[in-house]
Amino acid sequence: MITLTSDFGLKDQYVAEMKGVILTINPNATIIDITHNVEKFNIRMGAFILASAAPYFPQGTVHLAVVDPSVGTDRCSILVQTKQGFFVGPDNGILMLAAKNQGVEHIYELTKTNFMLPQVSSTFHGRDIFAPVAAYVDKCRNASEFGPEIDNAVRPEFASVKSSDDILIGEILHVDDFGNIITNISQKEMLQTKTINVKLPNVFLNVVFGKTYAQTKPGEAVALIGSHGFLEIALNQMSAAEKFCASAGDKIEVTPA
Repeated sequence: MITLTSDFGLKDQYVAEMKGVILTINPNATIIDITHNVEKFNIRMGAFILASAAPYFPQGTVHLAVVDPSVGTDRCSILVQTKQGFFVGPDNGILMLAAKNQGVEHIYELTKTNFMLPQVSSTFHGRDIFAPVAAYVDKCRNASEFGPEIDNAVRPEFASVKSSDDILIGEILHVDDFGNIITNISQKEMLQTKTINVKLPNVFLNVVFGKTYAQTKPGEAVALIGSHGFLEIALNQMSAAEKFCASAGDKIEVTPA
């Protein structure tokens, strides 16, 4: 199984071209679209969506993700092997949040041209490099065949949380359509407490740490671990992001109240 995540949209032919390459190499591939509506060039958003969806696919799934504002530059192309599957795409951080959650085993730089299309465009690595590699990996080629192993893949700020004493310092990964503020702080990192202090760029909050959005009255704030395992700050039936003037990329500090 191969999943596709990109910012290509569906107006143009780009996604179809990638699928055509995959099926030419591997006619038996099952291709699943996660989304092609990632905001243009928004690596953080692509990384969050990929990390949210990847755990629900079978063992051995190949995840191809392309949000690549630096396509054609000297940034690397990589294949990440985890305990659960594989991730193929540019070395700009889009893969590593999802890969880290699955347990990274090996990272390979994609250098072997025999696993790419004969002519590689400088503007469409999704079709010419990542699609063929994903197809060959799905055909059970050994990951080490695609290039040398590396240990310096880009691990962006949004993939890590800093801690000092009881302070967790992270950032907002995503704001969903309900206005929920989804952070990069995982359930494992959260301290068990009934209330927490939350510092955002424009507000300081003392909020209940609960289990559901409806645990508070309409319009009241609640902190909880959302369905994808990350700390969320929400307002019952209102947009927390709008009320607190928060957006993806903002820093957040969390402490026990």
